[in-house]
Amino acid sequence: MANLKDIRRRIKSVNNTAQITKAMQMVAAAKMKKAQDQALAGREYADKLNLVLTNLKSNMEGLAHPYLEVREEGKHLVLVISTDKGLCGGINTNLLKKVRLEVTDEADYSTVGKKLREQLIKADKTIVEDFTLEDPISFDEVKPIAKHLADQYLNGTYNKVSVSFTNFVSTLVQEPHVSQLLPVDPSKLAEKRDYEGVGKDAVNETDTAAALEKEYSFEPDAKSVLNALLPQYITFQVYQMVVEARASEHSARMVAMKAATDNADDLAKDLKLEYNKLRQAAITAELLEITTAMKALE
Repeated sequence: MANLKDIRRRIKSVNNTAQITKAMQMVAAAKMKKAQDQALAGREYADKLNLVLTNLKSNMEGLAHPYLEVREEGKHLVLVISTDKGLCGGINTNLLKKVRLEVTDEADYSTVGKKLREQLIKADKTIVEDFTLEDPISFDEVKPIAKHLADQYLNGTYNKVSVSFTNFVSTLVQEPHVSQLLPVDPSKLAEKRDYEGVGKDAVNETDTAAALEKEYSFEPDAKSVLNALLPQYITFQVYQMVVEARASEHSARMVAMKAATDNADDLAKDLKLEYNKLRQAAITAELLEITTAMKALE
């Protein structure tokens, strides 16, 4: 049985841990709010960009673009967006499980975040490129990542490019996804991806149909507009996935640190109860010894 000194030491240690986790919780909460606002702000733009591209492709038959080209030969390249730091629950583990479930063993990888990069290296996977992003995420920082993915596809090395990321659903819920980026599937442009439609209704078929019925005038011509919009579409998709993953990270870390703080507080209470019981037992034993001694002297 632990003595009083050991229990006092443990109580102090647990209280110190609780202070650290509480501070980390507050820092994560501040970052979470900014990251969530950034993720939510881009969803409406992504939705409208999809509808414009859908209208363009549907009303202008015969338009072609390398990003729309489906190839039979080539490998699969996957951009994995994980975290640089731990203490954020199981989002990295869940994302790795999703990748292993949906991606073939022959695929190559590019990475954002060192946590899953390390895991992929341990699994002897080929890492084509690694990127580092700091908070807050800017659109310009994501452009080199999107360009890297597009170049790898355009040079013919890969016939498919996907992005694996953690989608922000709510503060308590984050879902891992593997989403195809290239080639762009025109039939899915009008669909709301989860990371674009969270908190909204499902695909609004009325709005989509109305958008397809609109007649646009393209200057200088439809092909030039398509050539300008598709690279922008790819870059923004990557950007939106990155900010969704970052919002998920900070949300998961805040929840994990809150749980750790609550557990530390509960443990400290249990230790204090045990300490008081042992202290009371020691006092009772001393009183008994004094009483016994007094009886012996009578």
